[in-house]
Amino acid sequence: MAEAESETVLPQKNKLLRILGLGFGLAVVVGGTIGVSIFRLPGPTANLLGNTWLILVIWTLGGAFTLLNANYTAELATMIPKAGGPYVYARHAYGDFAGFVVGWSDWLGNVAAVAFLPIAFAEYAIALFAPSFAGVTTVALAFLLLLAFLNWIGLRAGSGTQKLTSFLKAIALLAFVVVCFALGGHHSSVDAGQTTQTAPVGPFAALVAIVLSFQLILGAYGGWNSVIYFAEEDENPGRNIPCSLHAGVLSVIGIYLLVNVALLYVLPLPQIAASKLAAADAMRVVFGVRGGQIVTGLALLSIIAIVNAILMFAPRTLYALGRDGLFSSKATAVNEGGTPVVALAVTVVMATILISLGTFEKLMAIYAFYAVANNIVLISALFVLRKRSPDLLRPFRAWAYPFAPLAVLLVSGTLVVGFTVSDPRDSICALVLLAVSYPIYRLIRWKSVEQQSRS
Repeated sequence: MAEAESETVLPQKNKLLRILGLGFGLAVVVGGTIGVSIFRLPGPTANLLGNTWLILVIWTLGGAFTLLNANYTAELATMIPKAGGPYVYARHAYGDFAGFVVGWSDWLGNVAAVAFLPIAFAEYAIALFAPSFAGVTTVALAFLLLLAFLNWIGLRAGSGTQKLTSFLKAIALLAFVVVCFALGGHHSSVDAGQTTQTAPVGPFAALVAIVLSFQLILGAYGGWNSVIYFAEEDENPGRNIPCSLHAGVLSVIGIYLLVNVALLYVLPLPQIAASKLAAADAMRVVFGVRGGQIVTGLALLSIIAIVNAILMFAPRTLYALGRDGLFSSKATAVNEGGTPVVALAVTVVMATILISLGTFEKLMAIYAFYAVANNIVLISALFVLRKRSPDLLRPFRAWAYPFAPLAVLLVSGTLVVGFTVSDPRDSICALVLLAVSYPIYRLIRWKSVEQQSRS
C-alpha cells in the first residue's frame, strides 16, 4: 500500500491544465455514450422481448442501473480527483498491481473502440458519399488522424470539438423524434403492448430474453463515465463531476426512451423486430428512399463525438500509469495546450495497428469481461475506502449507501457469471492474460525503481 500512496512529482511543464467545466462534462458524458447502438439495438431488443411496454421498461432499467453506477463513481471521482479514471481508484484501494490490471485493461478496451469506430465511420461515409470507393481502411485512418491532430493542438481544441459534436448529436436526435411524431403517422395495425410479434413463452424463456436484452442495452450506455478521466483538469470537480454524471446519464436515458417511443409510433413492432436498422426504416416511412441517408448522417455524427471523447480520455490513463511508475515516464509529457502528447501518440499508434490488422474484435470480447470485472473492483473500492480512509474529503457521498452500491455489485457479479457461461473461450483468454500480466507488472516496477535510483 505504501507504493500506492507514493506519487512522482512532475515538473510544472508537464502539468495538465485545470480549465474544464460543467459544459464539457455534460458534453463528454452525452457525446461519449450515445452512439450507433440506439439505431441498431431497437430491432434485436424487440425481437427478444416482443412487447412494447417491456421494451421501454428494459431501456429504463438499463438507464437506472447506469445511474446507480454514476452514483458511487461520483464519490470516488470527487474523493480522488486525479486523471486516469478507474485505474486511480483501484490503485488507491488495492495497491499498484490491481491498479495496473484495471488501468491496462481499461486502456486496451478503449483503444479497441478507437480502432473499431473509425472503420464503422468509414463504412458509413463511403456508403453515403462514394459507394464505389473501396478504401475503407484509408478513410478510417484519415478520420482517426484528423481527430488526433485536433486533440494534439490542445485541451481547448479537443473540448471545443466535443461540445460542438455532442450538441449537434443531441439536437439531431431530438429532431429525429419530432419528425417521427409530426410526419410519421401512427401505424394502425398494432396496438401498444399487444402485437403479432411472438413474446417469450414461459417464465424461463422470458427471463432469458430480459437478461439478454439487458446486456445489449448496457452496451448502449457504455461511455457514461467519460468525465471522470478529466477530474484533475476540472475547475471544480466536487461540483461538476457529480452534476455531469447524473445530468448526463439522465439526458441519455431521456433521449433513448424518446427515440424508442418514436420508432414504435412510426413502425409496427414486428417490423422493428425484423429490422437491423429500425431508425432507417422509420425515416424511409417519412422521407422515402432518402431516409436511410439521413440515419447514416446521424450515425456519422454520433461516431465523431465518441471517437473524439475516447481520444481525449484514453491517453489520461497512460499518463496516470506513467506518473505512478507503471508505464514509461515519457507518458507524462504534456504540451503547452494541455495534451499528454506521448500518451496520445501511443494510443493512436496502437489503434492504427488494430485498424490495419483487424484484430480488435477479439480484444473487445476480452475487454467486455474485464469491463464488468473492473466494475466489481471499483464498487468494492468504495467500501474499502469508506472503511480505510474515512477522513478523506468527500464533496459527494453516494446516496442510499450501502444498499445502492450493493445492488450494483450484485448485478455486476451476475453479469460476470453470465458472460463466462455464454463466452467461456474469451473469458479463459482474459484470465490467462491476467495471470501473464503479473510478471509484466513486476518487470515494469523493477525498471521504474532502477531508473529512479539512477536519477
